[in-house]
Amino acid sequence: MQTEVLKVKGMTCNHCKHAVESALQDLPNITTATVDLAKGEVTVEMSGQVSREAIRAAIDEAGYELVS
Repeated sequence: MQTEVLKVKGMTCNHCKHAVESALQDLPNITTATVDLAKGEVTVEMSGQVSREAIRAAIDEAGYELVS
């Protein structure tokens, strides 16, 4: 299991939190995604490789911006 912390811009409320977590958890190999609104971060646990492009695309599609 691999864990990564991502900075995401634009998350301000529980709706944002749910949208980003759902978008990331729909990707293959992502087991959990947990948003920390105060820090503007998402902690992602992965059971295998997930491309940065796939993560960025999922976050963009949800309406937010991957910073890191």
